[in-house]
Amino acid sequence: MSSETDESRVTKRNTPLLVVLGATLMLLVALAVWWNTTTGMTSDSVPDDRSAEAGFSRDMSIHHQQAVEMSLIVRDRTGDQDVRTLAYDVINTQATQRGMMLGWLESWGLSKSSRDAPMTWMGHGSMYEAKDGSLMPGMATNTEIDKLRQAKGKDAEILYLQLMTAHHRGGVDMARGAVERVEDDNLKNLAQTMVNGQQTEMDLMADMLTRRGATAKS
Repeated sequence: MSSETDESRVTKRNTPLLVVLGATLMLLVALAVWWNTTTGMTSDSVPDDRSAEAGFSRDMSIHHQQAVEMSLIVRDRTGDQDVRTLAYDVINTQATQRGMMLGWLESWGLSKSSRDAPMTWMGHGSMYEAKDGSLMPGMATNTEIDKLRQAKGKDAEILYLQLMTAHHRGGVDMARGAVERVEDDNLKNLAQTMVNGQQTEMDLMADMLTRRGATAKS
């Protein structure tokens, strides 16, 4: 009799997709470096280490990484096609956007991490108390993610939709901050795309929660 746990089976099922996402991320980084090189970006136009461009790219990359993680988890905790489709959309969209932002940081010659507190570029660096893995507004705690790993069926669907709604709220606020602050047109356009896309998904998730007799957490 196999002693393999549910969590180990989930990890094994996730491995092929993680490999694909990793390869896609590497390709996007390379493409972003090539784009900025071939379009003739000058040293005067490259954002500096404390710029809104750098801060947003770093922080939203972390934010997106958790959204992808939660979506990978729920994909294997429910058979509901609507939730699985939403999870795939989040995985594909946010992994792609994350690759673009990391690629721009690479092309700007900037580190992908910073000693500054998250959201310092927005002037909010000391306004949010990071706790239990939740580094920025909207991010789930490690405890909440562990609960998602253990939930099944309808319980997993509701918890995922609630956590992702809160996650999107935080992401939209940050993306709006970038639209107001960044000067790089490519990044500004990407941030606006995030606002539009995640707001649409929040409306969808509200309907999905209602059909399950639940609501988003305040």
